[in-house]
Amino acid sequence: MFQSFEAPTGLENAVDRVKQLRALMAQLGVDALLVPRADEHQGEYVPASAERLKWVTGFSGSAGLAVIARQSAALFVDGRYTVQARAQVDTKTFEILQVPQARPSDWLSQKLKSGAVVGFDPRLHTVSEVERLTDALAERGIKLRPLSRNPVDRLWGANRPPPPAGKVRPHPLQYAGRSAEEKIAALQKSLKEDQQDAVVLTLPDSIAWLFNIRGSDVAHNPVPLAFAIVPASGKPELFIAREKLDADARAHLSFAKVSSPDKLAERLARLKAANKRVRLDPDTASWWFARQLGGARKIVRGQDPCILPKARKNETEIKGARAAHLRDGAAFARFLAWLDREAPSGKLDEISVARKLEEFRAETQALKDISFDTISGAGPNGAIVHYRVTEATNRQLKPGELYLVDSGGQYLDGTTDITRTIAIGQPTAEMCERYTLVLKGHIAIATARFPKGTRGIEIDAFARRALWEKGLDFDHGTGHGVGSYLSVHEGPQSISRRGMAPLEPGMIVSNEPGYYKEGAYGIRLENLVLVTGPEIPPGGDREMLSFETLTLAPFDRRLIRPDLLTSAELDWLNSYHARVGKIIGAELGPDDRAWLAAATAPIG
Repeated sequence: MFQSFEAPTGLENAVDRVKQLRALMAQLGVDALLVPRADEHQGEYVPASAERLKWVTGFSGSAGLAVIARQSAALFVDGRYTVQARAQVDTKTFEILQVPQARPSDWLSQKLKSGAVVGFDPRLHTVSEVERLTDALAERGIKLRPLSRNPVDRLWGANRPPPPAGKVRPHPLQYAGRSAEEKIAALQKSLKEDQQDAVVLTLPDSIAWLFNIRGSDVAHNPVPLAFAIVPASGKPELFIAREKLDADARAHLSFAKVSSPDKLAERLARLKAANKRVRLDPDTASWWFARQLGGARKIVRGQDPCILPKARKNETEIKGARAAHLRDGAAFARFLAWLDREAPSGKLDEISVARKLEEFRAETQALKDISFDTISGAGPNGAIVHYRVTEATNRQLKPGELYLVDSGGQYLDGTTDITRTIAIGQPTAEMCERYTLVLKGHIAIATARFPKGTRGIEIDAFARRALWEKGLDFDHGTGHGVGSYLSVHEGPQSISRRGMAPLEPGMIVSNEPGYYKEGAYGIRLENLVLVTGPEIPPGGDREMLSFETLTLAPFDRRLIRPDLLTSAELDWLNSYHARVGKIIGAELGPDDRAWLAAATAPIG
């Protein structure tokens, strides 16, 4: 199994740990402390050794920030995690606040007096984050102070897990589509055009993409934790622990200089001393890097140059994504058929179902990992957007309830991510109505046409209109970017209220509107889509982009109200189901094929 279901341990110590932190804060002369859910690379997913927020608060979500003052504390999370945070965290110790409505700077301004000092680890906060907070707090006379050693690490001590040392593997050209040398040459050309001497790369997936390597330092994300400096001319330098490299990896990296991570500060100091124009992404690189290069005013600000070309999948990666989704779709169809047969027994629970789904994927003989811990939520657990089942929370799949399963696979040729909501027994009229409203939003995204330059923020409302008309909504983005055998969450593209990056051909993004009734059930319907075009629609006069749906799996007919769908929506649904039945049916045995034929039969 790639997923563990053990209940978190040590969370009952959170209250004592906050007391210990406050005592240490007094010694350090700080009035408040920032504890982010971040590591030195600012990736969304972090190794066990960087789970500081979880160690302090008990909160295990993938995004959050604790602010601990001498007499009060708050945990800031987004809409995906408010329910989870209230369940995991001692609310007598931590006030649970939702961003972006609530801001840490406002909370600190209310709790602290003028002259107060807020301590932070300079390696765990981006340049932009520190600058914004500095400016906001300056108005109240409150200062930020970088700490030389993280207070949480001091208390965690010998019990802190060791840093990961996963082996690095070359990513073959047959899957990457472009050689590392070609990618590096293109990057160096852009540096010269911008009159920049070098760029510092801090994001693991950018480095994995650029160097055509993969790793296993972070659960379910095939990336090595490393840093890199790429000069405008000459060999790039990769800073990575040598024990991660075997003979094949070293041979593959012959185009680069490989150095120990403890050499990084020295190399940055050399760039500073030589007055080099060094590009650094203030939104993804930590404040520590800017400090090493002479301060935020000295760096050349610019987006990580790997982010956009990584997001624009090449033809090889697109072909691989289609193949991965075909393989994954067949495994998922077998799973759904099995679930329909077994659910009436009343013997299934969230863990056994998640295990079975992973088993079906593993039987493809191509699965390298799951792309994230499977979200397997029955009944009220489905309303926890990023629910992670454990032995302590495991729940049976009961008749009359909904079951939400959000899962994905990591294959050499692509990364998948799919969510389906399934009726266990007879659903209520309300469940069917709200499922169909979510489906309408999903179809609105799937069928969208939009001009070049359109951003995700401008499409996000398509998914919400049917819900809004009924006074309903969901508190997460409609879609996130997805990598190519990389992170299941990839920027810069997204379909959300924060989606400011234009959607471009070759980008893969999820389409996942939802609805959540706390304490009762959750609904989410997710496919991955590929941005295609541009082309002029029949009768039109302007080029438009559109989406190709990559995911191949049926929606639960038992939850669909055809009377709430327009004829165009029904046409899309029936066409999609016909495609799923034809393509996936050919991959199944007789019994599963018969189930799929019934699941994809025309509606309406």
